[in-house]
Amino acid sequence: MSLLFLWTVVSGRLARWSITAPITFAAAGILLSGQEHPVVPLDMDTHTFQRAIELVLAVMLFTDATEARGYARLKGPVGEGRLLGIALPDSLVLATLAGALVFPGRSWWLLAVAALVVMSMDLAPVLTILRDERVPLRVRAALNIEGGFNDGLISPLFVFCVANLVSAGGDTFGDLLLNALKGAVYAAIVGSVLGFLASQMVRRALDSGWAEPSGLRMAGLALPFLMYAASVLVEGNGFVAAFVAGLWYARTVSVIGGGSLDLVQDISHLLALAVWYAFGALAAEVFADGIALQVLAYAFSVLTVARFVPVTASLAGTDFTRSERVAIGWLGPRGVTSIVFAVLSYIQLPKNEADFMVNVTAATVAKATTTEIQATTTRTRAVAPRATVGSAEPMCPGNHTTATTRAPTAMKRETPGPGAVPRTYRWSTVPRSVRRAQVRTRSGGAVEKATAVSRR
Repeated sequence: MSLLFLWTVVSGRLARWSITAPITFAAAGILLSGQEHPVVPLDMDTHTFQRAIELVLAVMLFTDATEARGYARLKGPVGEGRLLGIALPDSLVLATLAGALVFPGRSWWLLAVAALVVMSMDLAPVLTILRDERVPLRVRAALNIEGGFNDGLISPLFVFCVANLVSAGGDTFGDLLLNALKGAVYAAIVGSVLGFLASQMVRRALDSGWAEPSGLRMAGLALPFLMYAASVLVEGNGFVAAFVAGLWYARTVSVIGGGSLDLVQDISHLLALAVWYAFGALAAEVFADGIALQVLAYAFSVLTVARFVPVTASLAGTDFTRSERVAIGWLGPRGVTSIVFAVLSYIQLPKNEADFMVNVTAATVAKATTTEIQATTTRTRAVAPRATVGSAEPMCPGNHTTATTRAPTAMKRETPGPGAVPRTYRWSTVPRSVRRAQVRTRSGGAVEKATAVSRR
């Protein structure tokens, strides 16, 4: 809590130097808990720590699912089918093959786990781009939907591959596959049933006046924990249950309004910072003897070939422009989701394989984070439409024209008439003596322009 408080009071100053909260908490983990005699001891080998990390992932998957359904205003797909059905499997295969080339002799199951870990998406490093309405809406929607469903699809595969690595001698491949399928099916049923019931209860409570929208924020916070616990009780996959419940609850969010997900999103952010702290302590222990060039080569190949090539190839032939395809291909950073998977694998795998997972994850996340920080401005310019100053609307999907602005201080793009105020000026900056407002009146379908001169 002390670290969190200190960060909040200096975050503005550190942001000017591109020092983000994840970087700060990871560095604190290295300094306070990653030394030989730690100031804050952190025991990661306990069952309680493992459950805590799993709950963090459940909350993150729930929030990802709710955000993935937030683009109903787009009329038609935004390439999510190609990104998830073509690019994601191809990326996993390429990452596994890259691991086989760089780390010969490693188990294929271990390389598959590594591929699943490093190909998990976390859009926190590029959150400013996702909130920048100069970036075309369909680009932001494609990234957000892919990021939301990416982790939900990877989590059951991750559990299955880790189970093959740590399975006892009597467990066959068929047994493990059957158990994984049963866990996913049970979790999908639990998440669907409870998510649907919870959504209906929240709507009824709101319609009947039993609850206020502001009070229903606690319901959104409780749901991922409830789904995880209920799924584990029936031997299901708690991650899948939380994700499916988030998809159901997303239908209710638009009805509730009032920032009903603000609380669970804030809690998810705080839990993510705790994970960054734990990962910093873990990385300090693993990297005590340095980092191998093989690990850096693997991280580079994952962030370039394994991600970029399948994404740009899968979006070929769509309405996305070349610059938009390039932007989506590059903006697939690894972050806290990869770290959560890496910590879970570190807890469950033998020492040698656990250290390997932390090495490749730390190198990939560090490389991805630094690359995104350096290239964010360039990529934003590459895909941002040329809009008027003060424009608050993104580009409309399917075309390259700017929508009518919502900002009261912004004017529509047009050729100013004689004596008219240029569109780049705001009313507050124009002298009153020359302030003019363009007033439009419609008569018989024709647009007539009149000029009203403001008076003192």
